[in-house]
Amino acid sequence: MEQVTIERLGHQGDGIAPGPVFVPGALPGETVEGEIANNVMAAPRIVTPSEMRVKAPCRHAKGCGGCQLQHARDDFVEDWKVGVVRHALSAHGLETEFRPCATSKPQSRRRASFSARRTKKGALAGFHMKGSDVIVPVPDCLLVDPKLAAGLPLVEAMAVLGGSRKGELSVLLTTGANGLDVRVTGGKELDPQLQSELADLARAHDVARVAWGDEVALTRRPAVQKMGRAEVVPPPGAFLQATPEGEAALLAGVREAVGDASHIVDLFAGCGTFALPLAENARVHAVEGDKAMTVALDKGWRMAEGLRHVTSEARDLFRNPLLPEDLHRFDAAVIDPPRAGAEAQVAELAAARIPRIAFVSCNPVTFARDASVLVAAGYTLDWLQVVDQFRWSTHVELVAQLSLTDR
Repeated sequence: MEQVTIERLGHQGDGIAPGPVFVPGALPGETVEGEIANNVMAAPRIVTPSEMRVKAPCRHAKGCGGCQLQHARDDFVEDWKVGVVRHALSAHGLETEFRPCATSKPQSRRRASFSARRTKKGALAGFHMKGSDVIVPVPDCLLVDPKLAAGLPLVEAMAVLGGSRKGELSVLLTTGANGLDVRVTGGKELDPQLQSELADLARAHDVARVAWGDEVALTRRPAVQKMGRAEVVPPPGAFLQATPEGEAALLAGVREAVGDASHIVDLFAGCGTFALPLAENARVHAVEGDKAMTVALDKGWRMAEGLRHVTSEARDLFRNPLLPEDLHRFDAAVIDPPRAGAEAQVAELAAARIPRIAFVSCNPVTFARDASVLVAAGYTLDWLQVVDQFRWSTHVELVAQLSLTDR
């Protein structure tokens, strides 16, 4: 039995003591004791608790792997996430004004991927236990929208119909204007009998759409998502912001960053999360690597009223970024790349010298790398806001404004 004192919180939410020793569930300043194996104290006992420690609000918190930080005070988590971004920026010599963190409320996640497995008596659905493939039922999860929690019996029924005793289903549920949108992966092959059974199940649970693997098994109603004044039907499994509050905070930051720009390019545009609301006041060119997403975006724009002209382009911005000659016509840019960042596209943005850039990121490390390229090209990192829509997790998102004062 060994005793250690936690110095800091790691990027995965584990406490880190000198050594390093990784201690799951521990907070900075705490003294803990337990057996250490391979630099991990897997079952620590808290000897001296931190004043930042609280009782986890969810009864599943000890076993469920869906949340990592329910045992910490909200203000501690916010400060820690801001600190993660500050540290990433400092590695590149960057500083900026930090706006107050925007944290989504509990039970606000509008999409979640549940795991499900057939059992002798039926099926089991929920999230994985921490560090395990064991499924933990979470019928009263405090993270997801109650409509998603209410969909767990549906997930179990789908495992009974289309799962195997040896395999595991992954069932992505998304709330929408017309009911649940469901995408299932890992199931058996879709055949006419399964399709008929899924249709009965969808009617019983008032589901809008079911996709099975890469195929849409049935559509009872369009799986609509509101994006500003537009109604968009994303392809199954397409990227969406995790919470309505988080999306609103990111959009507010993007609107402020682009200002009164009249012609905007939206890079990594998805299905139009930013492009379509921005079209209320400006012309927008939306660029996205997934053709199905650009089709959904374009259809949403064409069916909406009161929007200015929106063009869309399916283009791999990693291998084929827009060049300065493509970008000179715009007076603002929005960029929201995946976790890998946008190294190639940012280099071209820096060369094009668009006056204002709204940068949205889900990875502080790649954001800092890319922002440093823009700052070296003459941009100012005016402000940054952490947007915590993955509450109680270690995930960090942000929106920032960069501007070019001397074009």
